Amino acid sequence: MLTTYRRILAVPGAVLFSATGLVARLPISMEGLGIVLLVVAVSDSYGYAGAVAGTVTIANAVASILQGRYIDRLGQARVLPPLILTWGAGLLLLVAAVHGEWSRWAVFALAVVVGLTLPPVSTCVRARWSHVLDEPRQVQTGYALESVVDEAVFIAGPVLVTALATAWDPVAGLGAAVVAGVGGTLFLATQRATEPPGHPVVREPADRPRMPWRTVVPIAVVALGLGALFGSAEVTTVAFAQEAGKEGVTGVLLALWALGSLLAGLVTGAIHWRRGTAFRLKVGTAALALGMTPLALVGPIWLMGLMLFLAGFAIAPSLIATLSHIEQTVPSARLTEGMAFVHTGLAAGLAPGSAIAGVVVDAAGASPAYLVSAAAGLVATLAAQTLPRVAPRHPAGVAGGAAPQA
Repeated sequence: MLTTYRRILAVPGAVLFSATGLVARLPISMEGLGIVLLVVAVSDSYGYAGAVAGTVTIANAVASILQGRYIDRLGQARVLPPLILTWGAGLLLLVAAVHGEWSRWAVFALAVVVGLTLPPVSTCVRARWSHVLDEPRQVQTGYALESVVDEAVFIAGPVLVTALATAWDPVAGLGAAVVAGVGGTLFLATQRATEPPGHPVVREPADRPRMPWRTVVPIAVVALGLGALFGSAEVTTVAFAQEAGKEGVTGVLLALWALGSLLAGLVTGAIHWRRGTAFRLKVGTAALALGMTPLALVGPIWLMGLMLFLAGFAIAPSLIATLSHIEQTVPSARLTEGMAFVHTGLAAGLAPGSAIAGVVVDAAGASPAYLVSAAAGLVATLAAQTLPRVAPRHPAGVAGGAAPQA
C-alpha cells in the first residue's frame, strides 16, 4: 500500500499541491458550522442560523459549475485568486454584519456572495493529479488520496472551529477559516508547474469538446442521493445522541463514520482494480444504502458507533469511483466543469436530506429517520445502474482513457 502511494507522491510538486489543497479546503468543513455558531451566539435563533448557512451552501452549488468552466478555460492561476479574495472579504463582512446586527437582507446578500465565490479547491487538486499522472491506475490512487484528505478535513475542521468558538469567540473560528482558505488557495495558485493548462473558448461549436451527458447526468443524480444521505445521517445522528442523553458523543459517532470512510479510501487507492469504475460505483452505492438501513434498529450507543464505522467503509470507495468515472469520460478541456457537477449534486442534496430527516425525527424519533438515509442511498444506487456499461475509449487529449459522448 505504501509503495503505491509513494509512487505518486514522488512526482515533482505532488506533495506540495496536495498538502496545500488540504489547508485550502478547510473552509468547506468550517464555514457552515462556524456561521451557525456565530449567528446563534448573537441572535439565539437556530432557524436564522440555518437559513444563513443554507444560503451559502445553495449559492455555492449554483456557482460551482460556472466556476469549473472558467477554470478550465483560463487556468487555476487566473481564476482562483480573485475568487478566494472576494470570498475572504465577503465572509469577514458577513461576520461584521451578524455581529453588528445589520438588517437581515444585508446578511443574506453577503451569504450569497460568500457561497458564489468559494472556489472548488478539491476539484482543482484532483485536476492536477489528472494532469501530472499518465496511468489511470495512478490517477485513481491520487483521487483516493484526496478522498482521504477530504475525510481528514471533515474530521479536523469542525473540531477546530468548535474549539475556537467555545474557548475563545465564535468570530475566531471563521477567522481561522479565512486564513486557511485565502492563504492556502493563493499558494496553490502560485504552483504553476503542476497546473493543468487552460483551454481557451473554441469559436467553432463543432470543435468544442462535447460533454458526455449520458454519464454526467446519472452521476449528478448519484451525487444528489449521496448528498441527501450525508445531510440526513448527520441530523439523525445528532438527534440519536440527544435522545440517548449522550449529546457529547455526537462528534465521536460522526468521526467513527468518517474514520471508516478514510480507511476504506486508503485501501481503495492501493488496489489494482480489475472491474471498471462504473461497476464499482454501482456496488459502492448499493453497499452504502444497505449499510445505512440497519441503523434504524440500533439501540445502544456503542453499537451505533460500530455500525456507523462499518457503514462508512462504503463512502470513500463510492466517491472515488464517482470522480474517477468522470475523469475517464469527460474531455480534459472540461474536466473541472465535469467534476463540478458532482460537487453541485452533493451540495444540492444536503439541504433536502437534512430537512426531511428533521421532519421524521420530530414526528417519529431519531431511529426511523435513518431510513431517510437508506432511501437516499437507494436513489444513488438506482441512478448508478443507468450508467453505460462500458465507457468508450477516447482519442488523444482526453483525460483518463474514455471518449466524450454527445
